[in-house]
Amino acid sequence: MGVRRAATKKGFRRHLAAGLLAGLASSAAMGQDAVAPIRQARDDAWWTGPMLANGAETLPAGHVLIEPYIYDVTTPGVDAFGSRAYVLYGLTDRLTVGMIPIIGYNRVSGAPNSSGIGLGDQILQAQYRLIRFHEGSWVPTVSLMLQETVPTGRYDRLGRRPANGMGGGAYATTLGVNMQSYFWMPNGRILRARLNVTGTVPGRADVAGVSTYGTGEYFQGHARAGRNVYVGAAVEYSLTTRWVLALDLTYSHNGDTVVKGFDFLPGAEPLRVNRKSGRSDAVGYAPAIEYNWSPNVGVLFGVRVVAGGHNTQRSVTPAIALNYVH
Repeated sequence: MGVRRAATKKGFRRHLAAGLLAGLASSAAMGQDAVAPIRQARDDAWWTGPMLANGAETLPAGHVLIEPYIYDVTTPGVDAFGSRAYVLYGLTDRLTVGMIPIIGYNRVSGAPNSSGIGLGDQILQAQYRLIRFHEGSWVPTVSLMLQETVPTGRYDRLGRRPANGMGGGAYATTLGVNMQSYFWMPNGRILRARLNVTGTVPGRADVAGVSTYGTGEYFQGHARAGRNVYVGAAVEYSLTTRWVLALDLTYSHNGDTVVKGFDFLPGAEPLRVNRKSGRSDAVGYAPAIEYNWSPNVGVLFGVRVVAGGHNTQRSVTPAIALNYVH
């Protein structure tokens, strides 16, 4: 009997110790759960969009997005004030179409300014969504984008007001891929990321007189802007439901712009012109802050800095944009 009672006491102590250890482990697990960050819901994050990178999503059928930008491209001696507005419509759930109207005004130090606000070249756009992001998957939203630049802006016969030039005089076709994904940070907040890769092929413009291609008063000929390759990446951090911090990083490469023709100087033989501008590269960045009154209305304040590069002039462009989706 004594031996049995001793064994019973030892078994009880073992069960008691095991129970205490299990209880401590359970309490520790509950403590960890209590301090773990809450994963932010996507509906809790409202976005206006970064300053430069295009989104990869398409609008639901029948919905409209309107996003006007007002900006000032500042370079030494020149302020190029402008406005461009994204006006997009969801034709189907996968296909969004629209246009980007552009206007501008140039103020030049030591030379005549633009005679008034003028049209730039207008842009037509279509975007088709191939893949949509789903939570738990590493696959981003992916879309194909097609843009056609329509030469509506003045570009030649500028006379004594070169600042009136706001166009290129030629159609240009841009084809691109836009991607977008979401990541959850260690604190549970959402980081939205975008990537744009585009290529642009310009057409040929007939040119007469003073033009945006740097030609003189007596020039007759044509010009073709260089082909462009552009890569842009952006991240947006959902600081709160309404406030967002954004940053764009960009790289752009332009091929040679070619100008060919003749200068018909008075009283002289025509002088042949065959000029190339040289290739150029530019890198830039654009920090911005977004505030959203609702999931459908927001405003962005940002500044784009082109830090320079090969054959590229440094510029600073402060901008404000209003985003509305309905």
